[in-house]
Amino acid sequence: MTKMVGPDAVSVILANPSPDSSSDLPEIIVQVLDLKPTGNRYMFSASDGKKKIKGIFQSSLSSEVISGNIQNLGLIRVIDYTLNDIPTKNEKYLIVTKCEVVSPALEAEYKAEVKSEEMTGIVLTPKQEETGIVLKPKQEFQTKSAAQIVHEQSGNMAPSARMAMTRRIQPLVSLNPYQGNWTIKVRVTSKGSMRTYKNARGEGCVFNVELTDEDGTQIQATMFNEAAKKFFDKFELGKVYYISKGTLKVANKQFKTVQNDYEMTLNENSQVEEAINEAAFIPETKFSFTPIDELGPYVNGRELVDVIGVVQSVSPTMSIRRKSNNETVPKRDITIADETKKTVVVSLWNDLATDVGQELLDMADKSPVVAIKSLKVGDFQGVSLSTLSKSNIVVNPDLPEAKKLRSWYDSEGKETSLASVGSGMSPSIKSGARSMYTDRVSLLHITSSPSLGEDKPVFFSIKAYISFIKPEQAMWYRACKTCNKKVTDAVGSGYWCEGCQKNDAESSLRYIMALKVSDASGEAWLSAFNEQAEKILGCSADELDKLKSEEGETAYQMKLKEATWVPHLFRVSVAPQEYNSEKRQRITVRAIAPVDYAAESKYLLEEMSKMNISM
Repeated sequence: MTKMVGPDAVSVILANPSPDSSSDLPEIIVQVLDLKPTGNRYMFSASDGKKKIKGIFQSSLSSEVISGNIQNLGLIRVIDYTLNDIPTKNEKYLIVTKCEVVSPALEAEYKAEVKSEEMTGIVLTPKQEETGIVLKPKQEFQTKSAAQIVHEQSGNMAPSARMAMTRRIQPLVSLNPYQGNWTIKVRVTSKGSMRTYKNARGEGCVFNVELTDEDGTQIQATMFNEAAKKFFDKFELGKVYYISKGTLKVANKQFKTVQNDYEMTLNENSQVEEAINEAAFIPETKFSFTPIDELGPYVNGRELVDVIGVVQSVSPTMSIRRKSNNETVPKRDITIADETKKTVVVSLWNDLATDVGQELLDMADKSPVVAIKSLKVGDFQGVSLSTLSKSNIVVNPDLPEAKKLRSWYDSEGKETSLASVGSGMSPSIKSGARSMYTDRVSLLHITSSPSLGEDKPVFFSIKAYISFIKPEQAMWYRACKTCNKKVTDAVGSGYWCEGCQKNDAESSLRYIMALKVSDASGEAWLSAFNEQAEKILGCSADELDKLKSEEGETAYQMKLKEATWVPHLFRVSVAPQEYNSEKRQRITVRAIAPVDYAAESKYLLEEMSKMNISM
């Protein structure tokens, strides 16, 4: 059986980079050359004997290659395709989304040599004994154009079905900012909440969705203002949509949540239609867990983390007033622990605080396991976690990690002494207080640069001796036992917490300490809060208050003196502060650890080796 390579097939493709299904194109038959795998797809070169173009088969066609239907040196009829520009290489890429096998492998690469005005094609035979090229006169075919077929089939279809018929669906991998019209078919695999913002240009609203196509490629789409209001209710998690008339730009690495070089923006003129024949399902959340004791290097970084832990405590909902727009938003803190025997506080915001947070509060006595995706790591209490609009929480997930964690907690974890990851940072790089040895500076470096931290707080590590603790200072404040915020005396008896909006019969004391530290370069005043101050003094604020009241001022001052002239490793933040109309530096202790002399010696040797000192 003879098979025909389409004359000038590559030229036809180049002349029609993104044809609609209504385009009346000649039959496109090319030879497959240099077929090779790349990931879950296959790359090749399409040849018509005169010209070649690099191409790739969509992943849905990989099975055709694996089964042997599509072969190297074989012929295919290209039915649906997209031509993608690669501006940096000044070349084009053919993405084949639908094709038919015309012939198995020929004996060799075909190269056109015979030209004839009477012939419209050059006919080849698959592998046989004779190797010559067989020429045949043009055959007459009675065919219908794509436009006729679409017109006949789409008359009574729903809008989404008509969009699918009249536009060629393109895979997400083929999109780039240099393309014009395109239509994609994607499932909503993540949907953020509607957020408001205020900047120099005014106020507005925004929300994001993560979209995934049938190949598993993902992209983040963002909508602002009118587009956000138009599409927020339309997009539903797990449903499939046809989308067109959006724009693409290079993704901002600081905010992107999926592996894609581009991000999409939809405006009020974009088209979004639900694919009504596609079954909806809530996609399984994919996690990449970071152990709690390894969170240190992520503090105040741009990278988001996923964690899994057993819930130790859940606070009531608090109302927090934003400084940016003076709005009040709900917040709830939960404390979780994992097999590293460390705990961390996770702040839940907005709907997560009121919905999932309430669910966790109701079942807190059962110590549920939670898996949380996309958390920002902050420096509150050394290390803390906070949810974002894109964060996702799964309670008691059906995951191997959750089963392992539950088994550990039930067998030994509930009886184990757990410590906060922030206060328990050790100086070893492996355990995460890598922050104790990165950005190591002298006190003089900080105090001689008053402009440090003007844009945002900067972080340093220092090794210093505590030289003085003010004995007459207000060493502590009375705090709510639930949220640790300051309480006031309630009417009648007890204490009133503004954060929790409730009276409580009891409260606790929490440190707020000012101390002077010294090193070889100079000295500076630091501020230390409860967890760090407890490590310095070796007792809680309640215990120190009891000591002062029962044993007197002398015992109290002796306790403070015992903590002086002891070396420590400090992780500090530096930011300017205005006091009595005067700007001054505020240096705050974020983490503290005793000096590990083996690790310290290793660090000093490494620093000496960088000096290139000749002996």
